[in-house]
Amino acid sequence: MTNQQEQAKTAALEALPLRDNLRGQSPYGAPQLEVTHLLNTNENTHPVPQRVVDAIGQAVHAAASSLNRYPDREFTELRQRLASYLGHDLTENNVWAANGSNEVLQQVLQAFGGPGRKVLSFPPTYSMYPLLASATNTEYISGVRADDFTLTPEEAARQVQATAPDIVFLCSPNNPTGTALSLDVVEAVYQAGKQFNSIVIVDEAYEEFSLSDTKSALTLLAGRERLIISRTMSKAFALAGARLGYLATSPQVTDALRLVRLPYHLSSITQAAANAALEHVDELLATVDEIKAQRDRIVLELEEMGLQPAVSDSNFVFFGWFENAHAVWQGLLDRGVLIRDVGIPHHLRVTAGTAEETTAFLVALREVISA
Repeated sequence: MTNQQEQAKTAALEALPLRDNLRGQSPYGAPQLEVTHLLNTNENTHPVPQRVVDAIGQAVHAAASSLNRYPDREFTELRQRLASYLGHDLTENNVWAANGSNEVLQQVLQAFGGPGRKVLSFPPTYSMYPLLASATNTEYISGVRADDFTLTPEEAARQVQATAPDIVFLCSPNNPTGTALSLDVVEAVYQAGKQFNSIVIVDEAYEEFSLSDTKSALTLLAGRERLIISRTMSKAFALAGARLGYLATSPQVTDALRLVRLPYHLSSITQAAANAALEHVDELLATVDEIKAQRDRIVLELEEMGLQPAVSDSNFVFFGWFENAHAVWQGLLDRGVLIRDVGIPHHLRVTAGTAEETTAFLVALREVISA
């Protein structure tokens, strides 16, 4: 598209009675380019095992025979299976799901955010948070991290007390930096938000990739009715195309989400695919250890190159330091490797893929640095 065409398109959009807080905004999305190695969106790059493909196919085929009827509005079987997977004595009453974790988070904002309400998060973090806030007319407050992107319990609690948010987003492991928050941070934020009746969301999209000594915030759910733990089947389960996100929380929060969800929001096909996948959890998660091994390999070799990778509890590595990070990104793209320029000066982010993809990335990076 030429600049003139782009300007005409923008002018046509601006001529509509668009909400003021949406004017000038850009849609969320990473570049979708045709290259040899796609390592920019934190997908599980391993293919879904054939036995699981067959099981999902059979389940979807069976569901297709009743597509003339609406799906189970309560997706009860799916909530039961997700509760069983999560453990911690959770039941289906503690679980909610939607079309990807972004829709889960959007429903939380629809229920507890909105005009006159505030959501606090701590950039650099998941870039969808301010977009979800804007889409629900919720004021977004950017918290502050230390220069090394860490967040202490004391500092997190201080910022909650200073801003009085209705909702707090804590991304752990954090995207794009990859490092998990200590449970002390979650506890401090929850306690500090008590006087404001704040909803606290811990976004654990990458939790399955965490280091062995990292504990999930699921261990904190008991007795904390305003705490929400968000998860996804897009990453460790290698089901990004299925669009299934879910959360664990108190039954009263799931009741609140029923007030804002669209009718029959999870299709029969989605439910069938997710239920079939959850019958094969061990097979779907079999690649997690290999991905973690490649992640650790990336960290080690980046250090050997004199670069500074962050500690990662996820399936990606955030690293620097570059005078011109975008030039390095372009150099890798020119060599058929697409990683993510997340807009943080001097830093880039790469997904840990297969051994072959990791080798391709490391070889290309060495060439770029040498050049």
